[in-house]
Amino acid sequence: MRPKPSRRKAWLTHGATAFVALVIGAGIGGDGDSDGTDGSAAPAPTVTVTKTATAPGGGEPEPATTVTEKVTVTPKSAKKPGAATTVEGDGQYLVGEDMQAGTYKTAGPDKSGFVDNCYWARTKDASGEFEAIIANANLAGQGRVTVRKGEYFETTGCLKWTKVG
Repeated sequence: MRPKPSRRKAWLTHGATAFVALVIGAGIGGDGDSDGTDGSAAPAPTVTVTKTATAPGGGEPEPATTVTEKVTVTPKSAKKPGAATTVEGDGQYLVGEDMQAGTYKTAGPDKSGFVDNCYWARTKDASGEFEAIIANANLAGQGRVTVRKGEYFETTGCLKWTKVG
């Protein structure tokens, strides 16, 4: 039958565990600042873990012997996703938010569909009204369009649009 561990050892073990958890939690939680920066230039947090070494044979710990281990945690950089430089699939995209402003090129109609037609439109809003159309076209082959921030770009039946300028 194993002897019951002393209360002192139990308090020391539980206290050390709680302290290590507190240090790690504080390192993960950060300092609470939310100034809008992505944090990629911030120094990496360092966690120090101190363990009491046990005596040979598993007896009581030797009070003067400690082992210190430093662990450096490097957080992933938090890059904010920007507007896309390609548009793929049918839909309506807000320029400056869903896609970048600029000139885009397509190879033409997506021939895997029921109808071989590529339609695009630049519109001033997302209403779908005829009066909102700034410019539009039906393409039988390659095509280009220049879109500006704040406009909407609508595409139907086209292959992928890629920014070229």
